[in-house]
Amino acid sequence: MAAPRKAREGEVFESVYSVIALVFVLVACVELVDGVTVVDVYRLIQYDLSGVPFGSRLAYLNHHAGSSLFAPGTDLSRTVVMIPVREVNITSIREYIGQRKPLGGLIFLLPWMFSPQNKDSMGGGDDLDKDLMTNILVELEQLLVHANIPYPVYFAFEDDNIDAVLADVKRNDATGQPATATTGGYKLLVSAPEPRKLASPTVTNIQGWLPGLKADGDSTQLPTIAIVASYDTFGAAPFLSVGSDSNGSGVVVLLELARLFSLLYSNPRTRGRYNLLFGLTSGGPYNYNGTHKWLSSFDQRLRESIDYAICLNSIGSWDNELWIHVSKPPENAYIKQIFEGFSNVAEELGFKVGLKHKKINISNPRVAWEHEQFSRLRVTAATLSELSVAPELLESTGGLVDNRHFLNEAAVIRSVKLVAESLARHVYGHQGKNINIFADNSSLTVNPSYIVSLLDLLSRTPRVAPFLSKNVPLIMALKKELGDHTIDVTLQHEALDGMFTFYDSTKARLSIYQVASVTFDLLLLLVLGSYLVMLFSFLVITTKGVDDLISLFRRPPSRKVKAA
Repeated sequence: MAAPRKAREGEVFESVYSVIALVFVLVACVELVDGVTVVDVYRLIQYDLSGVPFGSRLAYLNHHAGSSLFAPGTDLSRTVVMIPVREVNITSIREYIGQRKPLGGLIFLLPWMFSPQNKDSMGGGDDLDKDLMTNILVELEQLLVHANIPYPVYFAFEDDNIDAVLADVKRNDATGQPATATTGGYKLLVSAPEPRKLASPTVTNIQGWLPGLKADGDSTQLPTIAIVASYDTFGAAPFLSVGSDSNGSGVVVLLELARLFSLLYSNPRTRGRYNLLFGLTSGGPYNYNGTHKWLSSFDQRLRESIDYAICLNSIGSWDNELWIHVSKPPENAYIKQIFEGFSNVAEELGFKVGLKHKKINISNPRVAWEHEQFSRLRVTAATLSELSVAPELLESTGGLVDNRHFLNEAAVIRSVKLVAESLARHVYGHQGKNINIFADNSSLTVNPSYIVSLLDLLSRTPRVAPFLSKNVPLIMALKKELGDHTIDVTLQHEALDGMFTFYDSTKARLSIYQVASVTFDLLLLLVLGSYLVMLFSFLVITTKGVDDLISLFRRPPSRKVKAA
C-alpha cells in the first residue's frame, strides 16, 4: 500500500514541478525584448506663425518600425516609418502629409556627409548623387517647415546599426507582414515630454566701432559706413541648423574686415575720415527683426550720419558672380557709386558683380533682404549676396544642407578682398584707381587661417535665435572677436517679434529594441491551460483526490497543536 502511495506522490510532485517550470518559461516569454542601439535624433521644428501651427506637433514616440508609407491595406497609426533621404519621393511625402493620413511617426535618415560633426571629406559617390540629394533635401525641408504635422518627425544620421535595422525592417515588410505587437519586429522609443512654448525668446545684436580721424578744429560729425551681417539661422531641425554659408560666411567676412581695418585705423596716419560701424544682427530669418530693433535704437543724428550700409549675406558658395541688391533705383547717385566701386574691384579680381533692384512695399511686413530695413528708414544700403533672387520667408536661412562641406573657402577669401578694397577706396578717396591696399604678402593681407578657424566654429554651432539665451558661449565668442578689433562693443537684447512662437524639445535619444513575436507566447498559454486541466482531472480521480495534494504541501502540526 505504501509503495503505490509514494508513486502517486511522486507523480504529483513531478506535475507541480512541470507547472512551475512552465510558469517561469511563460514569464520569460511575455515580452522578448533585445536592445539594439541608441542614437541621437533631432526633431522637426515646431512653431506657430500668427497663431497658425507648423512643424511637428508631438515629440513622444513608442511604436514599431516600418519602411514604407504605402504598404497596401496597412494601418500605420502605430508605426514609425524610417525613410532614407536618398530614397525620398517628394511627391509621395507631400501627398501623404497633405491628406493627413494617420501615422505613428516619421524618421528621415540623413547621409553622414550632412552632419555638422562630419570632419571628413564628402565621402563616396559622384557629384551628381550629391547634387541630387542636396536638391531633394532642400525641397523636403521646405515642405516640412511649412506643414502642420500631427505626429513626431525626427531626423537621424545613417550608421551601420541604423542601416542593419532598416534592412531587417525592409525584409520583414516585403513578406507582407509589417511589424505589430503580434508579429514582433523592431520597436522605436523616444521618451520626450510634451513640447512647451519658449517663454519670451530674445534676439541679441552685437556692435563695435572704428572711429575715424577728425581734422583739427573740425566740429562736424564724421560720416559713417555700416558693415552688417545677420548671424542666426533657421532650419527644419534647429539643432542641426549651423548655416555655414547662410550666414556664417557673412559673419566671417565681417570679422575679417574688422581685423583688416583695425590695422589701418590703429595708426593716425592711415586712419580714414569715416567712422566704421560693424553690426552682427539676430532675427534674420524673421524679417530681419533684430536689424529693425537695432536701427530703431539709433538716434536721428547717428542715422543721418550713415553714408551707406553694406549687408553681407550668403557669400561663401559662389564661382564667378556676386549680386548687389538695392531698393533705390539704379540711377540713384549713391547706388551708382556703390555699384561702380564694387564692380571695378571685382573686374580686377577676375569675376563679376551684378546689380538687382527690388522696390520695397512699406505696408508689407515681409522683408526679404537686410538692407530693406535700412531703406525703410531712408538710409542708403545694399546687400551683397551670391543669391540672385530674394528668398522666400524661412528659405535659404541655414538649413540641413548648409554645412562646412558645401562651403568654398576660396569664395569667402575673394569676398573679403572685394569688400575690403571697395570700402578702402571709398574711405580714402581712391575710387576708380587700380590701387591694391590689401595686397598679398603684405602686412594687410587677408588671413586664411583666421577665416578657416571662424568658419569651423560657426559650422559646428547651431544658431537658431529663439533657442539662444542672452549669454550663450557663441554670443560671448562673437563679442570677444569683434572686441579684439573694434572699440565700444555692446550687446543689445530685444524680444523677438510676437508673430512667431517656438517650442522646445529639439534633440532626443532614440532607443531601438528588437521585439519577439507574441504568437509563441499565446501558444504557451494554450499549452499551459490544457496541462492544468489534465493535471486537476488526474488529481480528482486519484484515491486521495485533492486532499492528498493539500497534505503534500502542508507542514506537519507541531507538538503543541497535537497536545491541544
